[in-house]
Amino acid sequence: MTSLRPDLPGLPETVPARMVNEFVYCPRLFHLEWVQGRFATSDDVEEGRYVHRVVDEPGGDLPEPDSGFDRFAGRTSRSFWLTSATLGVSAKIDIVEVGADGAVTPVDYKKGSPDRRGRPWPADETQSLLQALLLREAGYRVDRAEIWYAGTRHRVAIDVDDTRLADVRELLGRLWHTAATDRPPPPLVDSPKCPRCSLVGLCLPDEINTLRVRERSPGRPRGVMAADPDSRPVYVMEQGAMVAVRGGRLQVVKERETLGSYRLIDVSQVCLYGNVTVTPQIMREMFAREIPVCWFSYGGWFSGMAEGLPGKHVDLRRAQYTTPPDRLLAIAARMIEGKIRNSRTLLRRNSRVAPEPTLDQLRELSLSAADPAGYPSLLGFEGTAARLYFAQFTGMLAPTTGLDVAAFDANGRARRPPPDPINALLSFVYALLVKDLTVTLTLVGLDPFVGVYHRPRYGRPALALDLAEEFRPLIADSTVIQVVNNGEIRPGHFTRRAGGCQLDRDGRHAVLAAYERRMAQEIKHPVFGYRVNYRRALDVQARLLAAHLTGEIPEYTAFTTR
Repeated sequence: MTSLRPDLPGLPETVPARMVNEFVYCPRLFHLEWVQGRFATSDDVEEGRYVHRVVDEPGGDLPEPDSGFDRFAGRTSRSFWLTSATLGVSAKIDIVEVGADGAVTPVDYKKGSPDRRGRPWPADETQSLLQALLLREAGYRVDRAEIWYAGTRHRVAIDVDDTRLADVRELLGRLWHTAATDRPPPPLVDSPKCPRCSLVGLCLPDEINTLRVRERSPGRPRGVMAADPDSRPVYVMEQGAMVAVRGGRLQVVKERETLGSYRLIDVSQVCLYGNVTVTPQIMREMFAREIPVCWFSYGGWFSGMAEGLPGKHVDLRRAQYTTPPDRLLAIAARMIEGKIRNSRTLLRRNSRVAPEPTLDQLRELSLSAADPAGYPSLLGFEGTAARLYFAQFTGMLAPTTGLDVAAFDANGRARRPPPDPINALLSFVYALLVKDLTVTLTLVGLDPFVGVYHRPRYGRPALALDLAEEFRPLIADSTVIQVVNNGEIRPGHFTRRAGGCQLDRDGRHAVLAAYERRMAQEIKHPVFGYRVNYRRALDVQARLLAAHLTGEIPEYTAFTTR
């Protein structure tokens, strides 16, 4: 019999039967999970694992098909593996029962309940029929399959006949055709399946569908979020501390004293400043959970990051590396346009004396940046806008802060090293923002070191710096304005040496707290209309950039506020 799997290089020999279930549920979900290797857990996924725990331990032997079944009636086998090269499918069947009539019955365990009519859901039914087909291919007689639903605690029977099995074969042909394509199928449109899907934050169905058309659809997309809102970065600044894992928790210890303890499920990043040690055990645990570990200098310079294996989304990185220069320029133009517009908005909202000429110039520069003749002109627009913006920056700071803001007016924006307190604050918060975007881009599957605007240089996350442009005024500059005007930062929080100025430990703690508050602040998304915090907004923008690079949406749209 001819194999259903196409003879194409790069395709695996078999697809797991559970992925056939995903294909029936949503072809795009199948492509994201199996072809691209992208995965995200959810409460439903964890509940399903819990239900399966009773059948995950293999046990019991199934007799050979030609051994005679009279004396094996009533025997069961758990976690029974089958593979068919003809079908191109492998499956671990939860339970196989031997009947008195010599037929075998596959039993699949599922969480939840059947539909309102008491029938199995289509994806569940297809998976059970596929298990029956595999057993028949192996020589067993199968007349029916069963699904045990944990929600109702009873079995639902499925008749196995040639017509249904032919439908399964036809479906496998479509599955392999989808698997052989580089681009995933389009998202479902306004489907009730999406909100409870574990990959909804990676797929962004409503967002992608909104941006796929030139004229945006009327109405507001559903508020599907792009990241886990519960996990947060852990910052370790105590010099000589050690980060370890004990009892499923991340612990920070120094000289046998526990300085901090966090559940691993609550940790999104581990950020180490200066001389902090990490154990091999915690590194393996971070790799297994896809939690990046970031290193900073004592003064806050982002110097490196460790993660597990590289992302599996090869097609995305290939698209990133081969995007034509004119499209890269268009993306860069959108980012710089967004930065200038956001800078203007911040000045308009916070300046004590509205600098009307500067606001007018920034408006004109944003319009020019949207359609540059090339990179030199775009660099000119961005540089001019930055000079105008920072010339008015101290006008957004309270005059009674005690900080030497006049030094910033004299120095302008300067770094390496920052010569005054305001520059030191800006450099520290910019490093935090670039760190978060480097982590986000890596988790999405993009290469953070290959940019569209900043030239790639050794050790510089150019794409993270690109995406940071539109968020610098909204997140980083706003954090600096807040800590200065609220009195959270005082002159005593800075140390000066060798012509440079940097925050001390207490100052860094104060700025980190303010930065995380800003990241957690919710705003209305400028394109999709739902409420989103800034940390999730970074994730959404990175995924929209990825969708544009792979051709799913026609253009990239920067994140801007009014």
